[in-house]
Amino acid sequence: MATLLKNLSNYDPNTVPEATDLKVGIVVSEWNTQITEALYKGAYETLIKHGVDAKNIYKRYVPGSFELTLGAQFFAEYSKVDTIIVLGCVIQGETRHFDFICQGVANGITDLNIKYNMPIIFGVLTTDNLQQALDRAGGKHGNKGDEAAVTAIKMASLHYNFQDYMNVEKEK
Repeated sequence: MATLLKNLSNYDPNTVPEATDLKVGIVVSEWNTQITEALYKGAYETLIKHGVDAKNIYKRYVPGSFELTLGAQFFAEYSKVDTIIVLGCVIQGETRHFDFICQGVANGITDLNIKYNMPIIFGVLTTDNLQQALDRAGGKHGNKGDEAAVTAIKMASLHYNFQDYMNVEKEK
């Protein structure tokens, strides 16, 4: 969570597992493109920094943040990625539309994590105004894309560690 006390881009690189064989799907909302492309840049650069091969990073666009869930489902069903990152930005307006979109995407991504038993990372900014979004897309609070990429690597590693552990346990 971005606060005055935390920068989204600050983390200990030594806590990030090896990621050279990781395949990552990234779904990017076309709505608020200035923000979502900055989030993508942060995620992409962080994945590369931690050893993910550029040819194993797959980017697809969806029209808006609400469509991120279905875009992620397409990756889960039709590809061989190890983890999926969804990147979007919803800025509060004058109506309750903001609440419905944010709740729908959060619930949808949670449901996909459970349904597909794979890490699908919520990299969606939900801000009160454009400045807050800019501050969290490479501005003074860092980049939510960086945080989403680190989370994707850690959760994919955890997923494989559990699979390896459980396979060893089953053999005993």
